[in-house]
Amino acid sequence: MSEVLDAVRDIVPRLRENGAEAEQNRWIPEENVDLLDKAGVFSMAVPRRFGGLDLPMAEQIAVLTEIGRGCGSTAWTAVAWVSSAWMATLYPDQAQDEIFAGGSVRISGGFTPTAKATPTEGGYLLNGSWRFNTGCRGAHWDLLAAIAEHPDGTEEEVFAMVPMSELTIADDWHVSAASGTGSSTTTAKDVFVPAHRVVTGEDALTEGVAGRTPTAQGRAYSLISYVVAESVAAYIGMAKGALEVFLERLPGRGLAYTSWTDQRQHPLTQHRVALAANKITAAEALSASYVDVLQRRADAGEQPTWDEKAAVRGQAGTAILLVKEAVEALQTIAGASALSRSAPFQRYHRDLLGLTTHGLMSPDMSLEVHGRVLVGLDPETPFL
Repeated sequence: MSEVLDAVRDIVPRLRENGAEAEQNRWIPEENVDLLDKAGVFSMAVPRRFGGLDLPMAEQIAVLTEIGRGCGSTAWTAVAWVSSAWMATLYPDQAQDEIFAGGSVRISGGFTPTAKATPTEGGYLLNGSWRFNTGCRGAHWDLLAAIAEHPDGTEEEVFAMVPMSELTIADDWHVSAASGTGSSTTTAKDVFVPAHRVVTGEDALTEGVAGRTPTAQGRAYSLISYVVAESVAAYIGMAKGALEVFLERLPGRGLAYTSWTDQRQHPLTQHRVALAANKITAAEALSASYVDVLQRRADAGEQPTWDEKAAVRGQAGTAILLVKEAVEALQTIAGASALSRSAPFQRYHRDLLGLTTHGLMSPDMSLEVHGRVLVGLDPETPFL
């Protein structure tokens, strides 16, 4: 892992420099993708039998956090590709042989079942569209949720793995935050998906299909907990990046319309910087705590308990809330010059705040789920 982490740390400045280009083009530069690929990022969740690294969760998160220090959009995209690559390990061996043939793979995903999968000979016909499909512009595969309508009238949610070349991508990603993620809408029209590349929602949310070859370490993480844990890394990375660039601008900077010629001497600046740094550290500690629980469960071949899954949601939500507050506090003393499009700080600020509205990652929604379980109520959500 140290080699991947060291390689990513080396490219953080370049990722940061490319932030403006990513935002302008509404997609991360190809240079970013190449740099991450060379660093080994897209092999982190690939099983070792395919030449991948199959890194433990904490090591993956350390790398994703570093990417976030450089560019929020690149980190969010990397999270999507890496977490979906792990999800591919839940599929039958035949599907894995196809998906992981190159050792390094990028898989995007549309996890809201806004499409139909109609059973046909040998598989399914897939029709529908998926919004907010992060990373679809640079992905090899797309992992897509759909509702399968069976001949007996029953329905169930399924996840189909489809080559990106068989889908169309709309030019509809025009947003004020996380612009570089290229999270456009993808569409399938009568796309045939063989049965071995379709798993049920139940299989995906538990331990994968029966009979598949497990990863070398046998890590069957809980899907939602894994995705949430990986996603938080992007938020923490963005907050760390925001603090870094804020501090870089301080030396020699005065406060307009005051007698202060060095902002570092101002007590409010000292207070806000310390509070922001400590909130980021607290968020990292929360993340490390639930990642440790998930890793120990996975290494023991167990699924987390219901209460543990709820705690992951709540603690992840709290971590996101902490780093959001940290960056907001810095923004209030960053000065008008930090609003410039050329200043990385404003991009970290907008991207982080924008991504807190994500349905699964919203602190308010996550704390509600955790709170319901803590007071003895049903969480009333399958997303645990």
